[in-house]
Amino acid sequence: MDLKLKIWRQQNANDKGKLVDYDIKNVSPDMSFLEMLDVLNNELIEKGETPVSFDHDCREGICGSCSLQINGKPHGPDGAITTCQLHMRRFKDGDTIHIEPFRAKAFPVIKDLIVDRSSFDRIQHAGGYISVNTSGNTQDANAIPVNKDDADKAFDAATCIGCGACVAACKNASAMLFVSAKVSQYALLPQGRVEATRRAQNMVAQMDDEGFGACTNTGACSAECPKEISLTNIARLNREYLSSSLK
Repeated sequence: MDLKLKIWRQQNANDKGKLVDYDIKNVSPDMSFLEMLDVLNNELIEKGETPVSFDHDCREGICGSCSLQINGKPHGPDGAITTCQLHMRRFKDGDTIHIEPFRAKAFPVIKDLIVDRSSFDRIQHAGGYISVNTSGNTQDANAIPVNKDDADKAFDAATCIGCGACVAACKNASAMLFVSAKVSQYALLPQGRVEATRRAQNMVAQMDDEGFGACTNTGACSAECPKEISLTNIARLNREYLSSSLK
């Protein structure tokens, strides 16, 4: 396949940035999207030009760092996948592909297609852990009965990889789906109830401080989530937050 790429190039956070056109030829439909970018970068390096900066790590859909806005959609045209799992067979010969970083005030651009998502880390640090002292003989996990339905829901929430697709898809750049997943994975388990009140309050406060927008329940976040995190988690976060406010 021969493709025309329109890629966002931005030297740093203070640079204005712009879309730059690149032509790439003989792209195999079996390539992943990131492999295609690797080929482009090899060509740019051979020409003495600066390669396109983009983020990646595992290339297995686990880490979430390969977050790209492709033709206006987080992670591209396929559903329930990350960018590294997108293959070029989803495009046609002669297509023009727009490639941009995730757009959000709380995700400032570092360079080209790489954004700073450390705001998610700070939200997690604000309360997304269990810090109960387990000194002495640790209790066997099987000694704490957990309802299977609750355990399944907690596990589903814990599959969130923090890629930021929910923020990029939301017209308000809200982080509610991410925060609700992190709250839910503990709120549903007895081990997480000890700090439940503080967790909901602190994580929501940090989310607001980071500059994320408000949730208006359009559902775009869940629809574009590569791990299909359910909107029911947002409802659970609202209940946890309201309950903690009353306490």
